[in-house]
Amino acid sequence: MKIMRSKPGHEIILANYYQANEAHLKKWSPLMPRTHHSVASWTLRLIEREEEYMDGSSVHFIGTNDSESQVIGTCSISNVVRGVFQSCHMGYSVDRSFEGQGRMKELAEHAIEYVFVELKLHRIIANHMPANKRSEGLLKRLGFEREGYAKRFLQIDGDWEDHVLNSLINENYVG
Repeated sequence: MKIMRSKPGHEIILANYYQANEAHLKKWSPLMPRTHHSVASWTLRLIEREEEYMDGSSVHFIGTNDSESQVIGTCSISNVVRGVFQSCHMGYSVDRSFEGQGRMKELAEHAIEYVFVELKLHRIIANHMPANKRSEGLLKRLGFEREGYAKRFLQIDGDWEDHVLNSLINENYVG
C-alpha cells in the first residue's frame, strides 16, 4: 500500500472510493448531500484541505494500491489546536473489501507518527460508536486508551449517537 497526503489531483480516486463504499460507511457517517462525493465536490474540498494543510490545522492521508488508482483507506488529522492543548482529532475509514487485512492499522500508524514527530503534538483524540467493534479493536491495537463516554455526541446517519472517547498520548512530548 502507498501512503500519501491527499491533495488536488486525487479527486477522482476519492470520489470513486466514497461512492463505492457509501453503503459500507453509511452507519458510521454523518448524512451528506447526494453530490458530496462527486468529483466536482472533491475538487473543491481538496483545495480547502490544501489550505488547511498549509496553515497547520489539518492533514489528510490516503492509502492506495501501487498504481495509485484505488483508495484503500483514509486517515484524517483535523482540529489541530496548539497552545496549552497541543492536540488533534483522528478519523479514518477503510474500503469494505480491505477490512481485516491490517491496512487501516498501517495507515493510522503513519498518521500517528506524523502527528507526534512532524506536528509534535501531545495528544490524538479518536472516538468511536459503541457498536463499532472493528474501530474499537483498531484503536486498542494502536495504543489508544478509553477516556470516557459521550451520550448523543455526534449526528450520524441522521441520529444522535453515543461515542466512546479515546486518546493516545505522545510519551516523548517536550513542550
